[in-house]
Amino acid sequence: MMTARRLMVCLVLVVSGVSRSAGAQDSDLDPRVVRLVATVSEERLGVILKKLESFETRSTMSSTTSTTRGIGAARQWILDEMRGYSPKLQVSFDTYQVVPQGRITRDVELRNVMAVLPGRSPRRVYISGHYDTLATSRGQGAANAGAPTPAADPDARPAPPVDPNAPLDTFAPGVNDDGSGTALTIELARVFSQSGIDFDATLVFMCHVGEEQGLVGARLHAQKAVAEKIPIEAIFNNDIVGNDRGGNGIVDGATIRVYAEGPEDSASRELARFVQRWGGRYVPSHTVRPMARPDRFGRGGDHSAYNQLGFTAVGFRESRENFACQHDVRDTYEGISLPYLAQNARVNAASAATLALAPPPPGVLSDRGAPMITRAPSGYDANLKWTAAPGAAAYRVFWREAWGSDWQHDVRVGNVTTLILPNMQIDDYVFGVASIDAGGHESFVTAYVSPARASTDIKTNPGR
Repeated sequence: MMTARRLMVCLVLVVSGVSRSAGAQDSDLDPRVVRLVATVSEERLGVILKKLESFETRSTMSSTTSTTRGIGAARQWILDEMRGYSPKLQVSFDTYQVVPQGRITRDVELRNVMAVLPGRSPRRVYISGHYDTLATSRGQGAANAGAPTPAADPDARPAPPVDPNAPLDTFAPGVNDDGSGTALTIELARVFSQSGIDFDATLVFMCHVGEEQGLVGARLHAQKAVAEKIPIEAIFNNDIVGNDRGGNGIVDGATIRVYAEGPEDSASRELARFVQRWGGRYVPSHTVRPMARPDRFGRGGDHSAYNQLGFTAVGFRESRENFACQHDVRDTYEGISLPYLAQNARVNAASAATLALAPPPPGVLSDRGAPMITRAPSGYDANLKWTAAPGAAAYRVFWREAWGSDWQHDVRVGNVTTLILPNMQIDDYVFGVASIDAGGHESFVTAYVSPARASTDIKTNPGR
């Protein structure tokens, strides 16, 4: 517990303007996480990508009977591959029977491939990608540029069969979209399950299907999680994360974008800040660029399906996309940078491991759903309260100016659930709090957000 004297010292530092910046920490990096991050293998990522490419298509509507081609062969290989990593890893199909709707043109059985690494608690942290593919006659590059549909595409394979019930087995290698996210997920299933670390959170490595038909596999699993009250704390979704050279010739192998749905201090935005904070500490050579929008303009990914049902989820995207190789037969292994993909995997690994080792984030809402922040006792102070998080040994309080985009200051306090910051007007700052365990592992921040005001109709007398 923090003594009154120590708390007063902290407060003196706070109000004198010399508190630590939000990037600094008391403890060194966890050597177990350092080792885990270091075991990510470029070579293994390459082997996985070549295997995924060998199925020629992984279209959601492709064949399920072949052992070498189509989505049936691909999902079985993913299942068997992850089953071989560790007896601790519980690998299974997450299966749904889907009737024709939207871009699903016939009855189809969808199978997400799910690998669960049980932790000490039921709360879950997901790392995911989608293994299905798509190749159209125009591709994403032509669609982005507004080009008309070409009379003939020299790279196109034979047209799909006319019979709507026949398998859609046209060539769609999808090595980057989203073989890269799938390979990252499979490789981290190996890395985490063989790490020997006892995580507090249960880790789930999910290879979704049906993304190209409208985020179908992710949506179905999210619906199941809501119905079964599965405590998903965070989703790290990776989609198109393996190429460092944009279609405009610009090369960037040193940054990764992380998209997060609003509003400004939503849990997903705090998760993106967490990835920037902790991914940046363990992988300082790779810069995380948080993006304050749900996804790229006019587009989406599987994390959006979870967001829509209230879950905390972010989407990882490479910084420089080559649209000519998306939804196109040219999305092959030659378009991959293994060093870049491995760095993105390391950022995921560091962030997910830190979060899975940390306690859950504290709550800042009262039983009535109101943020527990007031101006007491002087009327000009920041009086913060929060609910204790299981396993927390301390907490870190963050704040920034109300127009700021990221936390500017922080102070670590002991195992307490209240803090008063004198003369810190809550109108001028945004505040948040994170949980810390005895080993220094930190949750993402829960922010104090003012609830939206209810709209009230004003009555008038129509006769006057």
